[in-house]
Amino acid sequence: MRVQVAIIGAGPSGLLLGQLLHRAGIEAVILERKSGEYVLGRIRAGVLEQGAVDLLDEAGVGARMHAEGLVHGGIHLCFDGERHRIDLAGLTGGKHVTVYGQTEVTRDLMDARAAAGAKTVYEAEDVSVHGFDTDSPVVRYRKDGKVHEITCDFIAGCDGFHGVTRESLPAGAVRNYERVYPFGWLGVLADVPPVSDELIYVNHPRGFALCSMRSMKRSRYYVQVPLDEKIESWPDDRFWTELKSRLDKQAAAAIVTGPSIEKSIAPLRSFVGEPMRFGRLLLAGDAAHIVPPTGAKGLNLAASDVRYLSRALIDHYRAGSMKEIDAYSGKCLRRVWKAVRFSWWMTSMMHRFPDTGEFGQKIQETELAYLVGSKAASTSLAENYVGLPFED
Repeated sequence: MRVQVAIIGAGPSGLLLGQLLHRAGIEAVILERKSGEYVLGRIRAGVLEQGAVDLLDEAGVGARMHAEGLVHGGIHLCFDGERHRIDLAGLTGGKHVTVYGQTEVTRDLMDARAAAGAKTVYEAEDVSVHGFDTDSPVVRYRKDGKVHEITCDFIAGCDGFHGVTRESLPAGAVRNYERVYPFGWLGVLADVPPVSDELIYVNHPRGFALCSMRSMKRSRYYVQVPLDEKIESWPDDRFWTELKSRLDKQAAAAIVTGPSIEKSIAPLRSFVGEPMRFGRLLLAGDAAHIVPPTGAKGLNLAASDVRYLSRALIDHYRAGSMKEIDAYSGKCLRRVWKAVRFSWWMTSMMHRFPDTGEFGQKIQETELAYLVGSKAASTSLAENYVGLPFED
């Protein structure tokens, strides 16, 4: 098979890139090692920056998002038993975020790709990438017992941190920057109405908590736990009791509890690999960077990468230029590091670290008090939360 672009990974970044390229008349195939049902079963974040919303509209898949997504013009910060609202829209000239689950984004992109008749190969085994340091890269995979080969102009690595594209890079080609945090998030998904119509971020001496949602009938709640915690140690009753203990009195009294439909513990880390381009192989999303979920940046950074990558590839095929391909890694990383900084700052300010102690707790609370009392500080948070400008 011969295509212009081979995309490895059928998560939201790979599917979004495929959709944008298809609409531009660029032929691409997507390879995914898991089944489509497995991909749709992943429970992930769902807070979209305005830039990500605009990109989904550009891809022609925004109709259901606008019909079912929840538009939020603010967030709440809770500390010292009190809740304070950050007016995102008022501080950023009307910008907002949209709550719409990553699973739903993926479903919309899958449906659009199927309707267009574009090729996606699920359960592609033993995927390997070759010759990306030449003008004629090759991708090989095995399906139904047969080995297949794809020749292409470019390979897009959208297959995550443990994907084959990142693992195929030559030794010493990447400089890695990493921070592993000494705690995780215990998350519960439940079919109960959310306790608030906007997200609540909680700093508490017992640890961080977050009240989020997927819809007005489905809620997503988190509490900070040690890395060595086991899911089996957290029956639903214990989780709800712990969550209530960290909330303000009004939220604790109003929260509706119910049986969990999904429960997991996610470790937190910050990771960036530089550069993001290696000849004709270009990485996007978790294959190149990971942020802790505190700043709601993971899916949005993947969309940002895809925005730059799709435009670079479209420019190449329309103008015959490598200028935007050459600029891809630098543009992405400048925006990535700003999001990494913001996510690190939010994580550091809202969580209880092993060495926080009473002094550290007071410092966090004082910083939060300054943040909610200063328009300049609140504006900085709001600008980062709704998404910084693109480099156009």
